Amino acid sequence: ELLQRGLLADSLATSGTTAATQSADKGISAVRLNFRGAARMMRAPTGPRIAVLDIGGWDTHVSQTSILSSKLSDLDSAMQDFRNEMGAAWANTAVICVTEMGRTAAVNGSGGTDHGDASIAFLLGGAIAGGKVWGDWPGLANASLTDGRSLKATTDMRAVFKGLLADHLGVPTSILDNSVFPASKATLAMKDL
Repeated sequence: ELLQRGLLADSLATSGTTAATQSADKGISAVRLNFRGAARMMRAPTGPRIAVLDIGGWDTHVSQTSILSSKLSDLDSAMQDFRNEMGAAWANTAVICVTEMGRTAAVNGSGGTDHGDASIAFLLGGAIAGGKVWGDWPGLANASLTDGRSLKATTDMRAVFKGLLADHLGVPTSILDNSVFPASKATLAMKDL
């Protein structure tokens, strides 16, 4: 059964591609190809409603400027590819890009940053009420940083996920508070994302 499910996923991920499309895909990053494949699966009537893609290489202790320039450019292209592949389904799509850790506010001696506390999440898609910035900006003054080194976290990311899951997929609050994010009742879902 697992083999059949894998073959179905592969079939969905490559559906709608032609020899010309596959030829054009040569030389494109794995990140972009993965986003294209995810969109092909998700836009299919029998495809999944939720996908998770993991992109590594963001732990920039050294040479952060050049690494982030390349990584962010690739992510931007991947998001555009995803949108293009989703076609009309984009209008009902919500995407969240989030990292599991923040970085320090100041550059280290190797031209990078070290592990910190706060970070940022990007929300996009036709189902997102875009053009807004949510959260509070604590500032970069030394006194505003956690331990004088990291941007202070002002928003619990579970609130963002809860907001998307509740508004976009209709997941009940009780399930979000107890099953998806156990013991998180005090963290309220963000509204109107």
